[in-house]
Amino acid sequence: MDTIASFFSFITTPVSWVIVQFHTVYGALFGDDSGWAWGLSIVSLVILIRICLIPLFVKQIKATRAMQTLQPEMKKIQERYKNDKQRQSEEMMKLYKETGTNPLSSCLPILAQSPFFFALYHVLNGIANNDTIGVINDSLLQSAQKAHIFGAPLAAKFTDSSADVTALDASLTTVRIVTAVMIIMMSASQFYTQRQLMTKNVDTTVKTPFMQQQKMLMYVFPVMFAVFGINFPVGVLVYWLTTNVWTMGQQMYVIRNNPTPGSKAQAAYLERLYKHVTHHGKTRGRGEKAIVKAIVTKGRDRNEFERKFINGLNKAGLTAQADGTVVKGEAQVAAETEDGTATSAATPKRQQPKRQSKSQRQSGSPKAADEGPSLTKSEGPSLTKSDEPEDTKPPAAAKKPGGTRSKAQSGQRKGPQRPKSPSKK
Repeated sequence: MDTIASFFSFITTPVSWVIVQFHTVYGALFGDDSGWAWGLSIVSLVILIRICLIPLFVKQIKATRAMQTLQPEMKKIQERYKNDKQRQSEEMMKLYKETGTNPLSSCLPILAQSPFFFALYHVLNGIANNDTIGVINDSLLQSAQKAHIFGAPLAAKFTDSSADVTALDASLTTVRIVTAVMIIMMSASQFYTQRQLMTKNVDTTVKTPFMQQQKMLMYVFPVMFAVFGINFPVGVLVYWLTTNVWTMGQQMYVIRNNPTPGSKAQAAYLERLYKHVTHHGKTRGRGEKAIVKAIVTKGRDRNEFERKFINGLNKAGLTAQADGTVVKGEAQVAAETEDGTATSAATPKRQQPKRQSKSQRQSGSPKAADEGPSLTKSEGPSLTKSDEPEDTKPPAAAKKPGGTRSKAQSGQRKGPQRPKSPSKK
């Protein structure tokens, strides 16, 4: 243990110094030996570490989005090599290498917290063993040993014996109840965070190794916390429960405001965005503009929810632009008055000309054809036969032999008839 503690000494001293500084502030409010002073010092340490890890979290989100954009290519590889798992894995790794993505990037925040976690563990373990560590001197050591959180000493563990707990001025039953409740809460918060990611913020249309990895972590991490948690001091349980709650809230914020394309969270987000845009007629903030811009850029590659969003805007008379803004469509702009109020008048439709009667078509009058639908029975020249000048009447057609009329009989084609070929006898 001393070897491990010396190995983490480079981080143990800064961690103990930060805890002592927070303890000075909270000790003035709750008392130096109060469990609230030491407990809130650990909580503040977690918050400080997580704030420093926000750039790493942003990098994790970008890496996760990059993995999601590769899902169509992953699906093609799976279909091409569905009977050859080894070749499928090789092609997947080749795709990761070419695009510069890493499927393990989702574990970066946990890996970055590991040094602080082990440093805090050794600080609290030193308090339990009555050893000074880092900047914690004898007076601070005695104060930390007297601190109790819900009746459990800061350095007590679930596996401690009755003698160890009695030495810390506590009850074994109280220690085990408090530690058991904290271990359950810690495992449950970790499971809920991972399940929330899998059920709401993952595109389930494509099965990828990334999804299998996330599904495995959803069950592995809670079990790990439950198994190893019985060996954690109460102070470490406070640390890990706090960081799990922070991760859960951070994940909920990301799912609500920057969901994965094709997920249930995106469907809910686009529905809220559609209601806001149709109500106000514009997008708000850089985040919404970035989402709309990404959807417009995809073109025909949009998923079902994105196509529904764009079609809904078009039906509402709005158009999404390439820069992420939303403007009113041409039909709606033309229907507005100068003072900006919308009118019920719509763009006039193109009217089709009225169909001419049979007598009008036979007469072939160019004026009637030009005037079209404007001619009525009361207006324009009459097109009856009696009104035509006699000099413009066509000469009477000579009757054909056999007494047949020149006009086409009913059912015959107008114009010159094709002579019938003589019948063969």
